[in-house]
Amino acid sequence: MLEKNTDTLPALDRRLSVAPMMDWTDRHCRYFHRLLSRHALLYTEMVTTGALIHGDRPRHLDFNPEEHPVALQLGGSEPADLAQAARLGEQWGYDEINLNCGCPSERVQRGAFGACLMAEPQLVADGVKAMLDVVSVPVTVKHRIGIDRVESYDFVRDFVGTVAQAGCQSFTVHARNAWLQGISPKENRELPPLKPDWVLRLKADFPHLQFSINGGIKTMAQIQLHLQQLDGVMVGREAYHNPWLLSEWDEALGETPCGLSRDEVEALMVAYMEKQALNGVPWFAVARHMLGLRHAQQGARKWRQVWSDHRLKHTPVAEVARLAKQALANAATDDAQPPQVAF
Repeated sequence: MLEKNTDTLPALDRRLSVAPMMDWTDRHCRYFHRLLSRHALLYTEMVTTGALIHGDRPRHLDFNPEEHPVALQLGGSEPADLAQAARLGEQWGYDEINLNCGCPSERVQRGAFGACLMAEPQLVADGVKAMLDVVSVPVTVKHRIGIDRVESYDFVRDFVGTVAQAGCQSFTVHARNAWLQGISPKENRELPPLKPDWVLRLKADFPHLQFSINGGIKTMAQIQLHLQQLDGVMVGREAYHNPWLLSEWDEALGETPCGLSRDEVEALMVAYMEKQALNGVPWFAVARHMLGLRHAQQGARKWRQVWSDHRLKHTPVAEVARLAKQALANAATDDAQPPQVAF
């Protein structure tokens, strides 16, 4: 368990954040993202209250001190369980506790939490209050603008109003509905139409609250536009598949950029993988998160092929890194060669 030193932790800044993503934003992914941005707020994968109360707590809660500022996202609906899990999160050193009210997966629905909680705003409010009663860190909520195919701004407005009365001051809004039946979680991130103007309406109706927008954001131009209108921007899949985008974030926040090259980031990740190997973590469990590092670079595909080659799983990571760098250089050389003309 980490001891949180509030005198040395950076102030919590929600202007730019990486979304919590199941199977992706684990501690190794967050360590990688922190190399690219010192100031972005990072989120854990969603962790259920049951997993924390009855499961392997260190496995779910341990993280690297370098990850700060980092928030714990919880999945659950019972106020007492949420309070117990939030208390554990604070004890472990997390800077924020976030409640998931946006995940539409059937597994989450069977647990009666995630997006279906939007139909029970008072239950969400009770959960938020229960958490706020036992922790001193902020408690926030991530939600959709509605559920199923009912398009009603009043629905999300009333949801926010009810939850805010319990003390929640910050909301992250995935600006599309969650369709709870008939489509997959992947389709739920693509098919329901985005309505960013509804998030602006929420900000206008609740100017004293913080609103961050999430959903379909891929470029710095989009980020800059949203930051002019709202309190924060949360980026999900684009941050994972094109992580070099994060290297521009600190400067956008008025801070000194990380200044690392892709080669330097890769070298730091290799050192991290070697360190994690001493704890029994195989290098490929870490490397999978950095496969987008060279997105759109010459030779990136060959480089990725080396890092994701299952035949190299038992090869020392330093040797894998050498092979990947060699593949990158060879591909760049091949691309630079003039085409051969047959006579």
